[in-house]
Amino acid sequence: MTSTVDLELLMARGWQGTDSERLGEWLLRAGSGFTGRANSVLPLGSPGCELVDALGRVVAFYRRHDLPAMFQIPVCDETAAIDSHLSELGWTVFNSSVVLTATLQQAMTAAPPAVDGLKASFSDRPDDAWLAGYLYRGSVLPASAVHVLVNTENVIFASLHDVDGQVAVVRGVITDGWLGVTALTVSGTRRRAGIGSVLMSELLRWAAGQGAHSVYLQVAADNAAALALYGGLSFTEHHSYHYRRGPNR
Repeated sequence: MTSTVDLELLMARGWQGTDSERLGEWLLRAGSGFTGRANSVLPLGSPGCELVDALGRVVAFYRRHDLPAMFQIPVCDETAAIDSHLSELGWTVFNSSVVLTATLQQAMTAAPPAVDGLKASFSDRPDDAWLAGYLYRGSVLPASAVHVLVNTENVIFASLHDVDGQVAVVRGVITDGWLGVTALTVSGTRRRAGIGSVLMSELLRWAAGQGAHSVYLQVAADNAAALALYGGLSFTEHHSYHYRRGPNR
């Protein structure tokens, strides 16, 4: 089984900030504030200096980007000490999430077949319709989002259409044989009708053609509908993570 550290490092390559900096083994990321993962420190390993100095460097990095200092903390032995230290310093927890994984074969077996009247299209860049269809945490995208969305290799933007137009969108990225799934959004008038599963099925078939063997995605821990959708596609929890934001920053 892929370790939490190895999977987090792989996922960090599939969803990157537009600016990053290494502090020892820590990865500092900034992306104009769009998404937590692209605007937080991934503290896996040693920062290469005393912790008080490392935190000062972190705060300075995010101040330069006019962003709050923030850590993404995967729940594992490697981050237990920094998580405890940040807690003692008053860094608050928010956005608890889970990472779900499946083998590509498991997910494809559980996914529905193609549906008449629904057609998927794929592009290496998101067009205006795709961007309008992706709601991040229920909100429209900021202008800076595109820079984060496209800032990686082997990325694809898929849309599902019926006779009336676009009904769902999703972003996929392949890194070392892993398909990363993000941005799955179903049109408000078509939810709870299996549309998300159909688009996932199309994306999985595309990934199989690219040689992918496994799939990961991230879901808010309190998103019951998404957890049910992915559970039905044979995804299981690999690990969890949360964020910590500094006090008065």
